[in-house]
Amino acid sequence: MKVDQPFLREEFFRLYGDRANEPVLFFSPGRVNLIGEHTDYNGGYVFPCALDFGTSLLVRRCEGMDIKLNSINFPGEVVVPVELNYLPLPKSWTNYPVGVINEFARKGIHSHGMEMLFYGDIPNGAGLSSSASIEMVTAVAINDLTGAWLEMTEMVKMAQKAENGFVGMNCGIMDQFAVGFGKKDHAINLNCETLEYRYAPVNLGTGTLIITNTNKRRGLTDSKYNERRSECERAVEYITDHHPVSNLSKLTVNDLWMLDEYIPDPVVRKRAKHVITENGRTLDAIEALQINDIELFGRLMNESHDSLCNDYEVTGIELDTLVYEGRKLPGVLGTRMTGAGFGGCTVSIVEFAHAENFIKKLGDIYYARTGLTAEFYLPGIGDGARRV
Repeated sequence: MKVDQPFLREEFFRLYGDRANEPVLFFSPGRVNLIGEHTDYNGGYVFPCALDFGTSLLVRRCEGMDIKLNSINFPGEVVVPVELNYLPLPKSWTNYPVGVINEFARKGIHSHGMEMLFYGDIPNGAGLSSSASIEMVTAVAINDLTGAWLEMTEMVKMAQKAENGFVGMNCGIMDQFAVGFGKKDHAINLNCETLEYRYAPVNLGTGTLIITNTNKRRGLTDSKYNERRSECERAVEYITDHHPVSNLSKLTVNDLWMLDEYIPDPVVRKRAKHVITENGRTLDAIEALQINDIELFGRLMNESHDSLCNDYEVTGIELDTLVYEGRKLPGVLGTRMTGAGFGGCTVSIVEFAHAENFIKKLGDIYYARTGLTAEFYLPGIGDGARRV
């Protein structure tokens, strides 16, 4: 349920008082990745877009040297003093904003006392980048209130660094970049090594995007995400002993022979195969969208999920049920897991005329198979993090 701004404002004054001093509103979207999964931290290509729902932040400066953090989503106030070096709290959502504040402090950009109220309508743990959304809404707010005038690219890097070092999630840069640079009705063709990017209009013809939430929670720092990243690094080490490369995305499908030749570990070999083939699929999918070949785009989405299931092994019964049962339904052009996996969401392109049937039939099948109730969203593609 979306919370409207008047409600958010009233809650802010209930918590902090002083109605004569208006807070400032900032917004940062969630994101969905259309194709290009687990390639970002391997220096590869991704194709995400920002969503039209995300994280709102009301904030104002106040007397004193305390930063007060509240959220409509999580009970209890957390207060941290303004200081040079912040420390994370055990399993607290506030590590995402405080980690970003810490990155500003490390650059010599210090906030004064602040009162902050967050509200997010991104399902937590769904793989739609609620964490990056919180980080980026904090970054644009601190940048604005301190007059730091940092460029968006710099804030994206700071938010990623906060999640890597402060939160302890060894993620790539895609999530923060998509959230920061989102553009209405466009996806972002991003090279994660060089950060070169261009926008591509998302025109699905008679199709529509449907995001399906497994409602299986997964905590990334407790998952096998970091293990997968380590396996990719080992693949690079094996290959570099014979053919120096800086990351797996330097290789193409024409180089797949190297995996059998140079990587003795069959598991590591499969991980590398996914990354290399996924990069190829992503570039092919972007080209397919440009020539309005939505059927080809959908087939590449299907191939992406198959690779994530069989070679990268990050799906599981919940995601696989949604994908493989969803493919059997009429009007489904393509469907795949999106995000890190181990739960979270799928993204599908479905003919609009069949969307209602897709939601009803797949929801029933999923509940019968898993005992879980899936949630379905028909999102719009929105702009990136900003002051409202």
